[in-house]
Amino acid sequence: MTFDPSEPYGEYRQQEIYAMGTLADQPPEIPVRWTALETAAIEAMDDRAAAYVSGGAGSGETVDENRRAFAQWRIVPRLLRDVSERDLSVDVFGRQWDLPLQIAPIGVQSIVHEDGVLATARAAADLDVPICLSSVSSSPIEEITAKLGETPTWFQLYWSSDRSITESFVRRAENTGCNAIVLTVDVPLLGWRERDLEQGYLPMLEGHGIANYTSDPAFCDGLSDSPAENEDAAIQHFLDVFGDPTITWNAVSDLCSMTDLPVVIKGVLHPDDAETAVDHGVDGIVVSNHGGRQVDGELGALEALPRIVERVAGRSAVFFDSGVRSGADALTALALGADAVGIGRPVVYGLALDGADGVRSVLENIRAGLDLTLANTGRTNVADLDRSLLVAR
Repeated sequence: MTFDPSEPYGEYRQQEIYAMGTLADQPPEIPVRWTALETAAIEAMDDRAAAYVSGGAGSGETVDENRRAFAQWRIVPRLLRDVSERDLSVDVFGRQWDLPLQIAPIGVQSIVHEDGVLATARAAADLDVPICLSSVSSSPIEEITAKLGETPTWFQLYWSSDRSITESFVRRAENTGCNAIVLTVDVPLLGWRERDLEQGYLPMLEGHGIANYTSDPAFCDGLSDSPAENEDAAIQHFLDVFGDPTITWNAVSDLCSMTDLPVVIKGVLHPDDAETAVDHGVDGIVVSNHGGRQVDGELGALEALPRIVERVAGRSAVFFDSGVRSGADALTALALGADAVGIGRPVVYGLALDGADGVRSVLENIRAGLDLTLANTGRTNVADLDRSLLVAR
């Protein structure tokens, strides 16, 4: 089957899968159900990578809480409406996105597939799905963006204890055509991750996820030898400069003055912090708990979303990630006020199973699920979604 862009995508994807399974006896290689996708991907990864990707802080309670937060809302369809044509596009910082979805910043992807983020970038470019690149990628930003073309691309930034590295990363993001800078603010220090600690495993100690650093002139200024000559010294320097536990709101103001790109802060859960972010000039806020990887026993990120949307009251864009597994999940977050929704673990699982093709399949399925769920609720435009779509349990 060939996709006609003028036709609704949900029906096309659904019919494609049915036709391949029924007529060609070829059911999907990448599982459609979330539980099956996660199970297959974990089996495909080695134990250390599987624990790193699927695990969270402490006992993993926050990872589970992210899912329970979605279960607190139920969709209420409206009936007998013409839903033959749908519009999934949204406006983000003056640019139209074809989808209200974004690949969330995901580090160290090379631990699950040899092509790592380059494969994810190829899938994003093929489908024109917006992507946020992680600071801790296993390929330099210049190499990744070369594969993305005109795909909407943001760069996620960890504030380094060496300000010159932070400034250099911002310049590189600007020079490679990124459309926004996303400052992650919920990692003053790495969370206590019991599954990783039991394995004694931190990917960066094996050189994963530090390519943006080892390719950076400001970072290399702090080395006696080049990273190629002394990888161990480069890894240690990365550990020394990666984060800054002294970071305060002054850093947000500094970043806003450092670039003309939109500035987004990621990891906000409290309405007061959202208010402070607006006061410091940010253009966007990502409601997120880092996928449950930072604080054990934290509230589910979706619980925080409505209160932050209400407090911000349109003065800043509001985005969301943490716990999104399907198109229906994305629809729920959009109805609660998110301007766009980030996808994390499902993308990594697709990558682990089949590289770029696996990522593509996962994104196609989430897109189709969003489209069909939108139609079956009696809605036709994601930009018009609001809380009238939902009831609280």
